[in-house]
Amino acid sequence: MEISLYLSSLALALVIFNSLTIRVIKNSPNKVPGTVSVLIPMRNEEENVKDCLNSILKQKGLENLEVLALDDESTDNTSSEIRAFPNVQLISGEALPEKWLGKLWACQQLAEKSTGDYLVFLDADVRLGDYAVASSISKMGNWDFISPYPRQLTSGFVQKIFQPLLQWSWLASVPLLIAQKFSIRSMAVANGQFLIIKRDAYFQSGAHAGIKAEVLDDLMLARNLLKQGYKGGVAEASKIATCHMYKNTMDLFKGYQKSLWKAFGSLPGTFLAITLLVMTGILPIISASLASTSGLIAFGLITLSRIISSLRTGSLPNTAIFHPLAILILLGLILFSWFGKLTKTITWRDRTVI
Repeated sequence: MEISLYLSSLALALVIFNSLTIRVIKNSPNKVPGTVSVLIPMRNEEENVKDCLNSILKQKGLENLEVLALDDESTDNTSSEIRAFPNVQLISGEALPEKWLGKLWACQQLAEKSTGDYLVFLDADVRLGDYAVASSISKMGNWDFISPYPRQLTSGFVQKIFQPLLQWSWLASVPLLIAQKFSIRSMAVANGQFLIIKRDAYFQSGAHAGIKAEVLDDLMLARNLLKQGYKGGVAEASKIATCHMYKNTMDLFKGYQKSLWKAFGSLPGTFLAITLLVMTGILPIISASLASTSGLIAFGLITLSRIISSLRTGSLPNTAIFHPLAILILLGLILFSWFGKLTKTITWRDRTVI
């Protein structure tokens, strides 16, 4: 139990350190003199088109903005919904080439059609505050890319207790300030929901073509940028952007299935991650229920880390008490993902992933 106590203490220390040092983007007036291209890949997104594009076209502080939306062989009314916006350039996506993943191919096409000094990759389910893009670019400083992490909106009990693990997982495991200062690739953190990259850095690092089959495209794109000597990292953006990733629990399960098998690098890495998750997320509550003082303290520390993480990222802090249950769901999803990987049955958006 002492190891669990130590690991829980370390997780709490990292969450506090990162919460105090992470770059925080606020929705405040800023101006960007260069050309900005907002690039949105869309596949069967008719329900998201209107709100997404409206939030982009209302952006302030951008002297030269172009908006490109790619209809990725949708079977719904995505294309006609985009056409309702005359200020948005509609691109009809080309057929998916062999060995490419759909979203990555869409992003590559969008980038090649764009002209901006800054490329803003945005998912259709993201909604932006009026100074979101300008404030994010201004916050880059000497960085070549920035990943403003949106506040994750949730619906239903499973999403509410599980989705906060997204930000907690890296706040509790990566010393962001150190990783970003020294461009440590293995500690890269990025989120493809909202990702801004200087044009030259994007293409010179290989663009999406360099990671065309990677299920963790955002992370691998960041690592390629760091490998080529470019600087950047994640930023806290709950004040300027929101994202509702999944409509229901089954969508959440399918969404995580496509990538969790790769999240820890390898099968041995997965076993290590499972061990750490059990020792910090499951054992403490079991020990505490058996009247173990160290177990109770470990559970309290890990719960506190979840509360601080939630407060920092705009999530619900009162779901932290369900951390053990969230970890159990995560462990199940890891196994579900590896099952899909080994049986080659993972699909997403009606396409085979692997």
